[in-house]
Amino acid sequence: MYQRILVATDGSNLSKKAVKSAIALAGTCQAELVAVRVIPRYVQTYFEGSMPLDPKAVSQIEAQWQLEADKSLASVEKAAQAVKVPIKTLVVKGQSVAEALIQTAKKSKCDLIVMASHGRKGLSKLLLGSETQHVLTHAHIPVLVLR
Repeated sequence: MYQRILVATDGSNLSKKAVKSAIALAGTCQAELVAVRVIPRYVQTYFEGSMPLDPKAVSQIEAQWQLEADKSLASVEKAAQAVKVPIKTLVVKGQSVAEALIQTAKKSKCDLIVMASHGRKGLSKLLLGSETQHVLTHAHIPVLVLR
């Protein structure tokens, strides 16, 4: 059925549910799992909407984000290996989580994206946006959304 499944994680409890389901599905399909954590590029100029920081401080912030991403992906890798699901982990930098996931799925030749959704509605969805909605409407492969 599926050969390579991309699962998006941000380390939250909701994304852990998506990871658990993706591991189970990959095991059932005998598919490879690609676990992805997207971290932002630090905004560095007034024109991008923030006050610039010292380059050393920016490096420390980005290093902390990388450390957190590595830690969350290590737990995904451990869970997949425990049930003998082949896994590849990736930390991707990008301003748009949705675009980073779509591009990573394309580059990794994935045939399914698994991700969680908070299920926001109404004004909160409008104000906060929806990375999941963007992936659903722009991905050219199936997307499994878990809530």
